[in-house]
Amino acid sequence: MSMRIHNEVSGSWDAYKPSTQVPWTLRHVVHLHRRAGFAATWDELQRDLSDGPGPSIDRILAGKSRLRVPDDFAGTADLLAGEALRAVDTGRLKAWWVYRMLWGPDPLGEKLTLVWHNHFATSNAKIGYPTAMWRQNQLFRKYGRGPFGELLKAVVHDPALLLWLDAPVNRKGRPNENLAREVMELFTLGIGNYSERDVKEAARALTGWDVVHDSFRESASDHDLGEKTILGHTGRWKGDDLVRILLEHPATARRLAWRLCQMLMGEDAVDEVALDALATGLRTHDLDIGWGAETILRSQAFFDAKNMGNRILGPVEYALGSAHALEYFDPPPSGLVLAEWTARLGQDLFYPPNVGGWPGGRHWLSPRAIIGRANFAAALVEGNLSRPAATLDWAALALRHGKARDLDSLITFYGQLLTGTPPSSGCRKRLQAVVGPKAGAEPKAAARAVALLLASPEMQLT
Repeated sequence: MSMRIHNEVSGSWDAYKPSTQVPWTLRHVVHLHRRAGFAATWDELQRDLSDGPGPSIDRILAGKSRLRVPDDFAGTADLLAGEALRAVDTGRLKAWWVYRMLWGPDPLGEKLTLVWHNHFATSNAKIGYPTAMWRQNQLFRKYGRGPFGELLKAVVHDPALLLWLDAPVNRKGRPNENLAREVMELFTLGIGNYSERDVKEAARALTGWDVVHDSFRESASDHDLGEKTILGHTGRWKGDDLVRILLEHPATARRLAWRLCQMLMGEDAVDEVALDALATGLRTHDLDIGWGAETILRSQAFFDAKNMGNRILGPVEYALGSAHALEYFDPPPSGLVLAEWTARLGQDLFYPPNVGGWPGGRHWLSPRAIIGRANFAAALVEGNLSRPAATLDWAALALRHGKARDLDSLITFYGQLLTGTPPSSGCRKRLQAVVGPKAGAEPKAAARAVALLLASPEMQLT
């Protein structure tokens, strides 16, 4: 366990140590990669199964967990971003981000970028300027695993967020409360930890913040110089003073603890005591997000049975994780097509539905979304994520790993690859009934089996 994790989180977040009672298994490895990134290939899983939790988590934290990263990844990512911005094309910008998530060396960093995109939810539907959305996305990536204060200070000065929350119309004598309300309710304190009076006073502190020529500007003539009282603190506060007051409030640490647990822990896996312990640790460590993520990932609670298979995969996690785990590499899938699919499944990158972001959880599995996931599974297996469509042999992938003697062993292999355990007898019977009880491991039967597995209820959970 890292020496950075101290006694303030002991008990609730004790380090996981493999034992005969709780051994390090393939299911633990799949769980780790699904929660901290976008799944893993069979070779990555076997490497980590052999090396144990320490080295495996070290690689994830260091952004070195993937075995197959293009030599020219950084150059290609820059090229894709440049083309999207020159063309003023948000579709291409989505494809750039999909490329980073699918091929980049740092899945945890991209996962945190996705989390902050939801936390500071800003939609291009109002901004209408891909360059501003790209800059904001880069801020999430740059500051997303460090002290939260650095991230918050950067994002509240970000032109996309300021325009999204109407900061330029917040003027002395004519305050607009949008930014003040959301910076308290969504970004830091959470509901119940401030009053309507605090919102009004915070709006006065934020007067004069503007966007001029795509850059933040503070206009002294438009700022309310009067005295304000915010959360019990009285002074002639400006916007940056407000940010400092919010960062010092204990409710901010608890909201960050909740956000990290929402990302890495499953439904009902964290009680109030554990949440408070993590919040206390975050306050002790300058609200360091990297410290919080590491604390959770190395903990016994993270690998506890009650924290496995109990969080619904979001559309981006589901689509990109499926493509990566199944080694849809040659030819690679189209980033444009993958982004279109995640939007169809309910998560349109750069277009969160409102200031609260995507609600997540069970909202991801509406009847329409369940049908959409089955259609996505079929499109992936048939090679229709590529342009032009690819011819993929799913029996060959299993055979390459020595797991395709017959249909039953092929089903077992893909179940282990995708969930860490062989499919249940019920799932196995459903698959064999549809594929055909006498079918072998030939390509056509293999494709049908993989598509059915991807669309199964078990595959929607991580």
